[in-house]
Amino acid sequence: MVTKSTSKATKPSTTSIPKPAVVIDPKYTQAVQMYEVGIKAMQERKYDRAKVSFHKVIEANIRELGDRARIHISACNAQAAKAGLDFKTSEEHYDYAISLMNQGDYVSSREHLDKLHKTAANKDHVMYGLATLDCLTGHLEDALRRLHEAIATNPQLRFQARNDSDFQNLAEDPRFTELMYPDPGGEAVLSGHAADVEEGQ
Repeated sequence: MVTKSTSKATKPSTTSIPKPAVVIDPKYTQAVQMYEVGIKAMQERKYDRAKVSFHKVIEANIRELGDRARIHISACNAQAAKAGLDFKTSEEHYDYAISLMNQGDYVSSREHLDKLHKTAANKDHVMYGLATLDCLTGHLEDALRRLHEAIATNPQLRFQARNDSDFQNLAEDPRFTELMYPDPGGEAVLSGHAADVEEGQ
């Protein structure tokens, strides 16, 4: 007959090994706070203040934050330079807006073209630029409308648009084709439209 053992099994100790306390480096905490201050200043377009904060982050000598701070300082310098631009002529301003468009900075390009549209005397080229931007950003109806207005004011822009690769998104649209290659009687219609545009202003 097998008898049960009366000895009790030894229970494992429930005493847990104490975890080492997490020590937060105050230098790191301060650097993070200065980084956040810099980001907020950038969002408020206070670029000089932002750069001061980012330089303090770099001085903390924390690689990850320092690398990000350097990138933001470069961005602050670029934005500050852009904000301080002084154009002698509207042509210079227009060329700058187009250069932004070519770089893919569509938001800034539109801001400058909108300013030009309110102030420039020769608005046909500005309207053409806005039409190009609308086409590149997928606003095809606006692109067609503005291109139509630009050509109605300055028919020479039609020949420029025919060879402009920025209008590729409209290449298959019959309205664009009709605008580029109007029938012989189309010029009269176009001229009439230009008169209507002038009266509506």
